[in-house]
Amino acid sequence: MTIAQRWKNLNRQIIKCDRCERLIQHCQNVAVEKRKAYRDCDYWGKPVPNFSSAQQAKLLVVGLAPGAHGANRTGRMFTGDRSGEWLYRALYRAGFANQPESIDSNDGLQLINCVVTNVCHCAPPGNKPVAEEISNCRSFLDVTIEIAEPRVILALGKIAWDQMTRWALDNELLNRPRPKFGHAQEASLSNQSVILASYHPSQQNTFTKKLTESMLDQVMSRAAEIIQLEPI
Repeated sequence: MTIAQRWKNLNRQIIKCDRCERLIQHCQNVAVEKRKAYRDCDYWGKPVPNFSSAQQAKLLVVGLAPGAHGANRTGRMFTGDRSGEWLYRALYRAGFANQPESIDSNDGLQLINCVVTNVCHCAPPGNKPVAEEISNCRSFLDVTIEIAEPRVILALGKIAWDQMTRWALDNELLNRPRPKFGHAQEASLSNQSVILASYHPSQQNTFTKKLTESMLDQVMSRAAEIIQLEPI
């Protein structure tokens, strides 16, 4: 089976997943109730698949979960909300996207050597998935990494960082003690890939300037730098 076929099968499995009843119900409820600004939109309202192609995906961006009125509405990771606006502008500036805008799934956005995913593929109430829901989605994340074989994994936020460093430990790619989360933190793995950390581009972080565009650009530039270097 080719990489493209494996990737298509993975996304198909993600979309059909019903492991977390609470999350599935929440996604469907939001799709029916809608936000006033989007009352004329047809919401996606189900698990959101990985975005972009796994072939030559040297950068894997890992967020937390779809936004209730962002990806849960548009059906594409980090699309249709302010977090996505920040992320894709930064990816564009670093050369990982063909345009800075991310409006809907038909806006022409294409990623370059990059895949975007989340720890959870369903929008959680209050943007807070519980431990069991994170665990239920872990197999999708494992297969995503297995197929894409990224050189750099960019973890957006502490939960994504914890999941990625735990994955590295489980696969004996990282020695203990596990590095603590912090913006621009790096963890070099024994397979010559690197996990980078960034504060999540959530509205809370960007409005309070805990994360600025220059800070996000710093991490994206570092990802590009690592990818351009040949493994030793």
